[in-house]
Amino acid sequence: MTQTAPVAWVTGGTGGIGSAICRELAKEGYQVVAGYHNPEKAKAWLEERKAEGFDNIALSGANLTDYEDCEAGAREISEQYGPVSVLVNCAGITRDTTMKKMTAEQWREVIDTNLNSVFNTCRSVINDMLEAGYGRIVNISSINGRKGQFGQANYAAAKAGMHGLTMSLAQETATKGITVNTLSPGYIATDMIMAIPEKIRESIREGIPVKRFGTPEEIARAVAFLAHRESGFITGANLDINGGQFMG
Repeated sequence: MTQTAPVAWVTGGTGGIGSAICRELAKEGYQVVAGYHNPEKAKAWLEERKAEGFDNIALSGANLTDYEDCEAGAREISEQYGPVSVLVNCAGITRDTTMKKMTAEQWREVIDTNLNSVFNTCRSVINDMLEAGYGRIVNISSINGRKGQFGQANYAAAKAGMHGLTMSLAQETATKGITVNTLSPGYIATDMIMAIPEKIRESIREGIPVKRFGTPEEIARAVAFLAHRESGFITGANLDINGGQFMG
């Protein structure tokens, strides 16, 4: 195996924000490995990227909620492309409901996918990063992990916990050439947001000081900035990208 480019593993890479991150990192010259959940959709997604000219994007089907499978996925990436030097944790789900209606399963699903997965991936790549004396980890959190949200106790807890992990791991690796940071997007114009009924969507938009939704590309550019070799003095930080909707 001959490594020709630094390797970036993007979990949730086939989603709306994840796709933009994959494209941006591919443009920056990384060998990008995108995580996915649905094999058929992922195959079609990869064909679309190839049609766009991105021959340096591949797929990983590791089950992020299973540590052993994550470890095996990281090992497979390393054997095929080289050790992961940039890890972007972008995978996430929602199971929204109020606490009085939330089931234990709805709680566990969100914590497993949105938080436990971050431990699984970080733990799977950290030794290679330590050995290399270099690494960049960017965890995609959420505005609702910063301020909470009605009906999202599970999601907000997972996203807030993500930044706690970020700060702790940043301290452990600060002298090792590794940075660990969090991004907290607000409302981004993905298919999920644009599918919200127009009246509700406009109400949300009016609550954002800049009076618009963010774009996936704006999140991707921030990821690329934090992933850059010259961003080594930024670690343990959270970058709010929410159009001024939450400032704190």
